[in-house]
Amino acid sequence: MERTLKLAREGHRVTVLEADPALRALVREALGGEPRTVRERVRLVAGGGQETGGHFLPGAFDLVLCHDVLMESHDPASTLAGLARVLASGGLLSVLIRNDAALALQPARAGDWDAALAAFDFAERSFRLQPMTSLLAGVGVPLRTWYGVQVFTPDGDRAAAVPRQLAAEERAGRTDPYRGVAAYLHLCGVRGTPPGG
Repeated sequence: MERTLKLAREGHRVTVLEADPALRALVREALGGEPRTVRERVRLVAGGGQETGGHFLPGAFDLVLCHDVLMESHDPASTLAGLARVLASGGLLSVLIRNDAALALQPARAGDWDAALAAFDFAERSFRLQPMTSLLAGVGVPLRTWYGVQVFTPDGDRAAAVPRQLAAEERAGRTDPYRGVAAYLHLCGVRGTPPGG
């Protein structure tokens, strides 16, 4: 929701596709405290990522954010294909996912050795850089660049972070080998020109 408000405050038109009625209500509530000009820039649509074709025309958006939701999808490939379909040629698809290659690190840093050991046995391993790179290419949105998010710091209040901490996180997030062991991966793919387009 913070991203929605930030983009709308900066003058962008934002469409929020949300299947959960409770989350849509939270968005409406947050928008209620905003100036009319900000509220008018936000369109709230009931639905999920796999339903994009029923709500939007192909190529309707210059930017599509899929942050923290792909892991909940029953079919991530279909969800990404639907999002890619509504992305304009040259448009950016921004995907934020947990990094399955680093699941044991955060609990280990917190001293939770049982959780760290259990993470090694976690069966789902599709949310890694290489499978996601292939998946993005397969839906016509090849990976342009990627970053690690939360390399050094666990989940927490970003507002409480000191500037040097943020600087270290930002630098690690774009530097190998650190970004590869981040808690999350931020993947940025760009839609190519469709054949005959």
